[in-house]
Amino acid sequence: RPKGVMVTHRGLVNYLSWCTREYEVDRGIGTLVHSPVGFDLTVTSLFSPLLVGGTVILVGEDQAIDGLQTALLDNANLSLVKLTPAHLDLLGQSISSDDAEGRTRAFIIGGEALLEESLHFWRAHAPATRLINEYGPTETVVGCCIYDASAAEPRPGAVPIGKPVANTQIYLLDGRL
Repeated sequence: RPKGVMVTHRGLVNYLSWCTREYEVDRGIGTLVHSPVGFDLTVTSLFSPLLVGGTVILVGEDQAIDGLQTALLDNANLSLVKLTPAHLDLLGQSISSDDAEGRTRAFIIGGEALLEESLHFWRAHAPATRLINEYGPTETVVGCCIYDASAAEPRPGAVPIGKPVANTQIYLLDGRL
């Protein structure tokens, strides 16, 4: 069931300030927006390049994975592409190994659990692309933890959720809090 979440302005400013620095958004040309505006991952793709004077390339929602693939292949040196693990898998199956390198400086992957197997194609054919697992429920303003899987030794199973973003703390609780 879709949910609506109200986030604080302070949380949004903290996240966007942090992500523009951490993901070096100003070093690429901008981002692709391929998700609905109401989807929290759109926050990163839409606002981070605008804050640094970059470009936002809109991909029609009706174009699905084909539109995302075309936009990715039509551009090079994108600052980042934010997507789900399912999107990453589909792109890895549909883009040739010769076309993978240099498209984006980073894939910011979130929305569901990221498995190591989803990273194999990109590690092999786009080794300069950062592969970031960004975890966080919508209530935390998009993401609250990141793990740079591109710098890590591959290991089978789920990719860790990593460490908290700047100016935040994470509490891991059991059923008794």
